Amino acid sequence: MATQTADVAIVGAGILGLAHAFALARRGRSVVVFERNPQAAGASVRNFGMIWPIGQPAGRMHAMALRSRDLWVEVLETARLPYFPTGSLHVVYQADESAVGQEFCEVAPKLGYACEWLNASEVLERSEAVRPAGLLGAIWSPTEVTVDPRVTLAQLPAFLAERFGVQFRWSTAATAADLSAFDAAIVCTGHDFLTLYPEMFRGSGITRCKLQMMRTCPQPDWWQLGPALAAGLTLRFYESFQVCRTLPALRERIAAETPEYDRWGIHVLVSQTAAGELTIGDSHEYGEAVDPFDRAEIDDLILRYARGFLQAPTLDIAQRWHGVYAKHPSQPFVSLSPGPHARVVTATGGSGMTLSFGLAEETVKEMGF
Repeated sequence: MATQTADVAIVGAGILGLAHAFALARRGRSVVVFERNPQAAGASVRNFGMIWPIGQPAGRMHAMALRSRDLWVEVLETARLPYFPTGSLHVVYQADESAVGQEFCEVAPKLGYACEWLNASEVLERSEAVRPAGLLGAIWSPTEVTVDPRVTLAQLPAFLAERFGVQFRWSTAATAADLSAFDAAIVCTGHDFLTLYPEMFRGSGITRCKLQMMRTCPQPDWWQLGPALAAGLTLRFYESFQVCRTLPALRERIAAETPEYDRWGIHVLVSQTAAGELTIGDSHEYGEAVDPFDRAEIDDLILRYARGFLQAPTLDIAQRWHGVYAKHPSQPFVSLSPGPHARVVTATGGSGMTLSFGLAEETVKEMGF
């Protein structure tokens, strides 16, 4: 059984656990983090590394994402970790995609988004990675930031330990009895619903989402992607775009012409790592039972769509994998209270990187720290 060596115990050294450790430690609390693996190995290292405020719906969640972005930059700068504040482009090649993009750029600034519509020539001036044939324009947003999740999650614990004295217990699975030894506990175990407080998860409505992703070889001659890229499929995916009255027509056309993209929940994003590789994905399959076997069909669909808007020196795939995250059908995240001094925070629905530091700040304030 664990003995109290800190004020607060955190379970999980993924990005949400690390963000809570940072939020507590900078408030002067002593923190210990329990991680059942030798290092973070879940969704936090299996994603694009995108801090993506433009995807969050207007209001509270968009504000949380912007606050999280500011905290991310503060941490990355202080820890001297690589990041790319290159913004994002949603490029479009169909008339209905252009209609949604232009409408969003008319409506969204009034809702707090920093974005503008670029015509085709303006897009190509901003990015040499965008395929010019058939390009109609793009939504440009300067707020998005990309990190290399594998590098960041590997190095953040050392920064937190050195700067704030955060303790880490690697290869240690914490139990509810262990956590009772501390003044407070915050559980950030992602899609693990069984190890701690399973009775709370059973009634929460949370499920799992599996996604397939790929990474290319490093691009030659230090070629740079520039802004992170998305395209027409993404306009039907993120809640932020639901403010557009032109969106249903786009959804209907995609469902009629390419139902396979709806079947596997595919929309395609492209980011770049610190080593120059391109990360490309992804798909979405929902359900508590996660298929351990990946489908070549899904990867082929993702790459086929990516080649329609992306031009890069090489798209040779070096790595393929899948990730799993917690998902709630209607809530952007779930915060459960199994006891007066315990909190379970999960189900960030694929937005864990984006919301992490903002959500952690909100959680520790609510808990009275």
